[in-house]
Amino acid sequence: MTVVVPPQTFRKSQEAVSFDRHELGAILSVYGRFVAAGLWRDYGISCLRERAVFSVFRRTAEHPLYRIEKLPALRNRQGLYALVGPDGQIIKRGGTLRQVLAPLERKLVRALE
Repeated sequence: MTVVVPPQTFRKSQEAVSFDRHELGAILSVYGRFVAAGLWRDYGISCLRERAVFSVFRRTAEHPLYRIEKLPALRNRQGLYALVGPDGQIIKRGGTLRQVLAPLERKLVRALE
């Protein structure tokens, strides 16, 4: 017996989480300031089934310095976004991207002084 799956059902089960235009704008704004300061040089974006990840690198061949993750499953519990450090430790969680990017903003101000 053949089971026909409607296209809408199939696509919803295979969709990946991604950043929207406003989220990428906020992230790339911070990233651009760090690049201008000479601290960061490369980035990578991964859109997976359960999370979207924006990774920041000092050099291309290294492990990421920071990862900004979007986790829709944690939206109502710990917050939609997370800032993860180089050792995998979660630095900040929050419901808004501005909250999560705040530690990076402070680090940039200290680096420029």
